[in-house]
Amino acid sequence: MGFAFAERLGREGASVVIAEIDSALGAEAEKKLKAAGIDARFVQTDISSEASVAAMAKIAAQGCDGIHGVVANAGWANNVGGKLYNEITPEVWDHMMAVNVRGTWLTIRALGPLMRNGGSIVTLSSDTIYWGATKLLHYVTSKSALVGMTRSLARELGERMIRVNCLLPGLTMGEATKDIPQARWNDYAERTILNRMQQPDDLDGVVAFLLSDDAKFITGQTLAVDGGFSMH
Repeated sequence: MGFAFAERLGREGASVVIAEIDSALGAEAEKKLKAAGIDARFVQTDISSEASVAAMAKIAAQGCDGIHGVVANAGWANNVGGKLYNEITPEVWDHMMAVNVRGTWLTIRALGPLMRNGGSIVTLSSDTIYWGATKLLHYVTSKSALVGMTRSLARELGERMIRVNCLLPGLTMGEATKDIPQARWNDYAERTILNRMQQPDDLDGVVAFLLSDDAKFITGQTLAVDGGFSMH
């Protein structure tokens, strides 16, 4: 999803900074975006680390008159399912919160002061918060926290006319979901109103809209984009 967002925003004229923990993946993304004529920079970043996020923010702010938009997309989702509530270890629980909750907060904490007044932030939660996925308690809990975080941030940043909204994707095909069993993919597609699997490019237009002036009076909102799998 992160690459799809970067590509869409770059095509619309944005200079893009990619924060990614996997150096090979990040470098590959930068190369592809530049080959497409997009102004892109990759910064190796561990969003659970305050120092790493601060270093990324410093680089992101170089050579520009302020950051216009932030997409807090990074998170931990790979191979996190399969454990009941009483089988999840405290170590795994804490790591989930460190990345998905603390990491999102650290990212916005570092980049928010560097943003231009009137900018926009999009956080990434999950539609699982509406239907309560089993054997994913730590993940669903972390993504639920982002909804509350979004609402409070919207109020705190509103005086600077910075908007903060939360996007809830459904099960989306990509690196983070490549190990999900085929049976679950089939079940999800069958229960989705539009009757197909979700692709990253089903989301990039929504992100571009929320970052744009077309959404200049939308803030503090939570939007599920999952083909009708969940309704709210």
